[in-house]
Amino acid sequence: MLKHLLFLFVLSMVPVVELRGAIPLGAAWGIPFWLNYLVCVLGNILPVPVLILFARRVLFWCATWPKVGHFFQKIIDIGNRKIGKLGNYELLGLYIFVAIPLPGTGAWTGCLIATLLQMKLRPAFCAISLGVVTSGIIMWLASSGVFGFLSLFA
Repeated sequence: MLKHLLFLFVLSMVPVVELRGAIPLGAAWGIPFWLNYLVCVLGNILPVPVLILFARRVLFWCATWPKVGHFFQKIIDIGNRKIGKLGNYELLGLYIFVAIPLPGTGAWTGCLIATLLQMKLRPAFCAISLGVVTSGIIMWLASSGVFGFLSLFA
């Protein structure tokens, strides 16, 4: 079981898969909910501070590459135009973006958004972490069949 938990922990750190793939896998393996949830959420949150701190540097470095640098520069320019326009709603928007378990959303993309909007580390980390916690609950409910059960009454 320890091997499965370690695999889930590492899997929940992987971009794209994150806990959206790890929690259903843990449920399929029969790992108790609380343990599966805790391992996957911690694994998904662990890289967030590092990503927020270094994503900006990596993005600007990629903008200097020949042939593809213009693509990264466009991303930087879009982020610069949006700074300040979201006002008080940027943290709420970041939370909701990370919390809804859809393809392309999650902690890694949330870190990129926080970087582009030049958000401070602590508020961005809190919003992303709360989004991961909420997404984990949604994925657990989906993995345990709660949503399928509720559809019987619709």
